[in-house]
Amino acid sequence: MLERVGAPLVVRDLDLAPPGPEEVLVRVEAAGVCHSDQHYLAGDLRCPLPVVPGHEGTGVIEAVGPGVTRFRPGDRVCLMWRPRCGQCRNCLVGRPALCEAAGVMVGSGGLLDGTTRLSADGEKVHHLLGVSCFAEYCVVSERAVVPVPDGVPPEVAAIAGCAVITGVGAVLNAIGECAGDGIVVFGAGGVGLSAVLGAVLAGANPIVVVDVVAERLETAERLGATHVVDASAVHVAAALTAIRPGGAEWAIEAVGRPDTLETAFEALRPGGTLVAVGLGKVGQTFNVPVNLLVQRERRIVGSLYGSANPLVDLPKIFDLYLAGRLPLDLLVGRRYRLDQINEAFADLTGGAVGRGVIVP
Repeated sequence: MLERVGAPLVVRDLDLAPPGPEEVLVRVEAAGVCHSDQHYLAGDLRCPLPVVPGHEGTGVIEAVGPGVTRFRPGDRVCLMWRPRCGQCRNCLVGRPALCEAAGVMVGSGGLLDGTTRLSADGEKVHHLLGVSCFAEYCVVSERAVVPVPDGVPPEVAAIAGCAVITGVGAVLNAIGECAGDGIVVFGAGGVGLSAVLGAVLAGANPIVVVDVVAERLETAERLGATHVVDASAVHVAAALTAIRPGGAEWAIEAVGRPDTLETAFEALRPGGTLVAVGLGKVGQTFNVPVNLLVQRERRIVGSLYGSANPLVDLPKIFDLYLAGRLPLDLLVGRRYRLDQINEAFADLTGGAVGRGVIVP
């Protein structure tokens, strides 16, 4: 539990109310350690406190509330931090990642009805993004779970719910057709490496990855990157020009840093597009050269949650994994116990390779 911004996480027993209408109780089997959680811990992003973090997870349904029709106890499920209400304009036009109800949930620190199932000594404790899976159990909306087929390990199912769908989706959904096009991925964390897998699926070439951690770049090459650039050792712009003279058709920024976004924009060829995926501090901005934007017709687009429809895209991801087309096991890094949660975040900010996973 996070009691105040900047403080270490505290592992303690909390009271968890039974699932309400259209909600399910999930026994957590694995939870990924994501930079988005770190943003909330550091105060870069804001949420009501105290809160139980964790938004990338998987588990087994233990109980269902009134009105649940799609799931039953014993079902394996992947947790989603952007459930779709199915009624707002964004859901109706096929953009459920922008669901209005999910946005309200972020501000309330509750589930879709705005209330919480968590408490400590009678005092309210909030959910993070309607999930809160850094725990042994969590109660979530049935709209926030997707079935996990047999054969998909818990660690893989967990990271699929955020890192993988965000990175793969940035290519397949936000970019789309790009066979033979050059893609530069800035950041080789879980999302960036997932974008590499998406670029391989889409037939992009070359696939260039930029990072400052040599081990992460080695992993990118194993996943299919054709070139890597160590930003700590070389001049990035010059290295990218040597690899793709004239610039890349596409750039994906999975870091959320102004300087990286600016470099990514400059790496584009005329008509190229920068897809911004990484989150930064609230209010953070970056500079865009107006003449390059206009005279070279470059574009900048944002992509939240891989611009995905998770109820459709997650089953595809699981099928591709089971078919051997998405080697997601290579994305999984160190496993941690729940009482090692602060160590996991220290490793994350220190440049750990692969996606750390909490196994309660």
